[in-house]
Amino acid sequence: MRLRRRRHLGTDADRTTFRTLHTASLAGPALREGLHRASAERSIRHLHALLGAPALALTDSGAPAEVLAWEGSGAHHQGQLPALVAETVERGATRVFERSDLPCDQPGCPVRNAVVSPLLVEERVVGTLATFTAYPTAGLARATDEVARWVSGQLELAELDASRTRLMEAEVRALRAQISPHFIYNSLGAIASFVRTDPDRARELLLEFADFTRYSFRRHGEFTTLAEELRSVERYLLLEQARFGDRLRVTLRIAPEVLPVAVPFLCIQPLVENAVRHGLEGREGGGHISIVALDRGQECVIEVEDDGVGEDPARVRRALAGDGSLDSVGLGNVDGRLRAVYGDDHGLVVETAAGAGTKVTVRVPKFAPGVHVR
Repeated sequence: MRLRRRRHLGTDADRTTFRTLHTASLAGPALREGLHRASAERSIRHLHALLGAPALALTDSGAPAEVLAWEGSGAHHQGQLPALVAETVERGATRVFERSDLPCDQPGCPVRNAVVSPLLVEERVVGTLATFTAYPTAGLARATDEVARWVSGQLELAELDASRTRLMEAEVRALRAQISPHFIYNSLGAIASFVRTDPDRARELLLEFADFTRYSFRRHGEFTTLAEELRSVERYLLLEQARFGDRLRVTLRIAPEVLPVAVPFLCIQPLVENAVRHGLEGREGGGHISIVALDRGQECVIEVEDDGVGEDPARVRRALAGDGSLDSVGLGNVDGRLRAVYGDDHGLVVETAAGAGTKVTVRVPKFAPGVHVR
């Protein structure tokens, strides 16, 4: 039985490959946060184990370069590293440095030679990986260069994540710009109408308006909880009901199990505003808006439905495609962000026709990689 188990584990080469891949996987998460002191300190121990050299260092590409992390022997050589980094950055390729470049008066110090490889992100040097040894070999130089390429790949992924975050933030800013002028004008007009006739209600509405705008214009986090998003929707509807009065009727049916689910910031409120603006404003006698949030196993399903004038499906398709000429409050924006976060299977589903009202459905996974509320 023991012999069979050993055979099942594979050959020595199989086990070596597994250990190498496992060690690399341990360094990956930190590097995918970008190259800075904290990520370097968390990843360097694993990179050091991967290369097996007496010492290893990660630096940035500044002038002079800063040593972000050092692992192994010979830490007294850190002061000599910026000069080696400068030569490597200038050349843009792996450099091998000899004893004359690393003078040392400590007998028995294992740091006598160095191999320094650039770390590239979008063909731009952002830092270096340096290995130190007593006797340089062609194998160590090749290994350092290959590991540097792998580290560069992880940093590329970090840059892609950062780019996605910047894009999401830009899209939210664009959405705020679409929502705010129309809504602010109408809300302040409604509040002003109560100042003399009903000061207490005017004061309450002003507080609701302040809370709504504080939430809508907050500056942190791509995601919020469904509870927070619906709370903002409720404030919005209170302000709109002050304007429409009995013409705007609202029904909410929310499963409590889905309230903690993380959703993209401002992904429900624009749908409700569209229902008010395009569904009810043009309908004599107003109308009814229904907001439903359902627990569907691994997903949360949110439905925003109105019994208003409806819309031409062709115009809806253009709005979802991002046609800015249409008077649509962020429909394409919300659809694009949902697809970017959860995949194309989770875009908006819009059911409408002229005179038949509109129903918009959002499907959000309860748990998704990278989706969390800060």
